[in-house]
Amino acid sequence: MDTLIQQIINGLVLGSIYALVALGYTMVYGILGLINFAHGEVVMVGALTALSIVKALAGTGLPGPVIVLFGLMGAVPVCMALGFVIERVAYRPLRNAPRLAPLITAIGVSIVLQQLMMLGWGSTYLSFPPLLSTAPHSLMGASINDLQIAIIAVAALTMGGLVLLVQRTRIGRAMRATAENPSIASLMGVNVNRIISFTFVIGSALGALAGVMVSANYSIAHYSMGFMLGLKAFTAAVLGGIGNLAGAMLGGILLGLIESLGSGYIGDLTGGVLGSNYRDVFAFLVLILVLVLRPSGLMGERVSERA
Repeated sequence: MDTLIQQIINGLVLGSIYALVALGYTMVYGILGLINFAHGEVVMVGALTALSIVKALAGTGLPGPVIVLFGLMGAVPVCMALGFVIERVAYRPLRNAPRLAPLITAIGVSIVLQQLMMLGWGSTYLSFPPLLSTAPHSLMGASINDLQIAIIAVAALTMGGLVLLVQRTRIGRAMRATAENPSIASLMGVNVNRIISFTFVIGSALGALAGVMVSANYSIAHYSMGFMLGLKAFTAAVLGGIGNLAGAMLGGILLGLIESLGSGYIGDLTGGVLGSNYRDVFAFLVLILVLVLRPSGLMGERVSERA
């Protein structure tokens, strides 16, 4: 039982991160019908930017949480600016092109960002300074530390705030109108280009937050860290129902739990043939099963006819 609870805690932490990244995918898809495969690299840029700031401030005597907060405050605007540039330069000119063109462009942007960050930060794994408390607390026989509690709490508050933004604000109504039908939204006075750019910017801010969480939780950052994380978050978005905010959150949490529980028990189930290093397998098994059995995802996007 202790092992089960521990794996559930680990799954909630991991799922919170997946959910934040998946929201970036699902927001862009809901507005444009486009899979932004460069989003994982935006997460990576956020992690490396925050790491640089954190290392620069590590010897100043400031409290650890304050240093990490400064790192986050530096990473978020960088990623927001990057998201704006990606949309403006790479995607907007191809908005009316065949669907394959922006998909190839997204992959190209992903590769370019990886290589640029490798040139700037190197190809080796970089360690994130242990500035946040990892003192364990006992919970029903399992352990959870302050950092993990903070990740779950911040992710929950951020996701709740995003839902309120989309459902209760004027710009949220404009986002929903644009997702429903961009042409009609434009006739009603909505600046569609501005709304699409805003969507990329908000998704990139969430990516920056997720990048800081990942690097702080695992104490490392790397120029290719966004690739696998992005694929898993995309899987989470598909699992929940891509284009659906609640579905992205649900899909992220479920995928985190599935991956954590699977990696914890796969050794026992296979008699030791497979170990926890096969944890990535579960994400792609989930993706295959969802695409075969329920392509619309658990909460299924309401598909509207675009003009």
